[in-house]
Amino acid sequence: MFQRVEVEKGAAEAIARPSTTFWQDAWRRLKKNKLAVTGLWIIGIMIILAIFGPYISGYTYSDQNLNATNLPPSTAHWFGTDDLGRDLFTRVMYGARISLFIGIATSLITFIIGVIYGGISGYLGGKVDEIMMRIVEIFWSVPFLLYVILLMVIMTPGLKTILIALGAVYWMGMARIVRGQVLALKEQEYVLAARTLGASSWRILFRHLIPNAMGPIIIQMTLAIPEAIFTEAWLSFLGLGVSAPMASWGVLASDGIKGIYSYPWQIFFPAMFITITILAFNFLGDGLRDALDPRMRK
Repeated sequence: MFQRVEVEKGAAEAIARPSTTFWQDAWRRLKKNKLAVTGLWIIGIMIILAIFGPYISGYTYSDQNLNATNLPPSTAHWFGTDDLGRDLFTRVMYGARISLFIGIATSLITFIIGVIYGGISGYLGGKVDEIMMRIVEIFWSVPFLLYVILLMVIMTPGLKTILIALGAVYWMGMARIVRGQVLALKEQEYVLAARTLGASSWRILFRHLIPNAMGPIIIQMTLAIPEAIFTEAWLSFLGLGVSAPMASWGVLASDGIKGIYSYPWQIFFPAMFITITILAFNFLGDGLRDALDPRMRK
């Protein structure tokens, strides 16, 4: 009934799958996620448009032509014009620079402050950890809008104020994540071995612990970008964003809402770009979360 299968000598010991590192395997799994790859392509296109888009139309973001106000989309003005006759396509592309810069800069600020603060808190532990986390909880309990209003009183509204406001709040979520990862990793054998060999606390933290916690950190950074873009958009919508004639997507949406029934294209295009960009980053963040999860490895 059963027949023995002949196997050549050495074939049983052949490596069926080439050895890959953790990051190579994560990239392989990420490429299989169609939504994540789509999000990555969209983000790349948005960055290209932000860099080169304002030079395509032949207008600048601040050029005014009062004889061409509130024009609908046409071959001369692809996205139409606003109430001051400014080319809306150019302003949307220029707004991509502002919004993407705010998102990426906020993510980097979150990374630097959150990783250092959370890493120190989790590694030292004990009373130091308790005090540092209570400080985070105190700051976390203050409404974000109150931070912004206080900064607007002290500083003039603008790009720098937005970055300070976002950076002052978003790092706390990163700090909590890093703290949790460090608490889980600091008792591992390789950390005890490094400590036995005389490695300093800073070396253990930044050479061993933080690199092994980069998966959740990268995911948090990716998801912080669309959150910062959306936050900047509604702050600008409330009039607390960048100053004229600079234009972010939030400023353009705020200007377009005034003529939503008469000139709907003025709010449609900024809102569309905000929506597409946020969805793209969320797709990429979800894909990274699955790709960097060791439990998903096969």
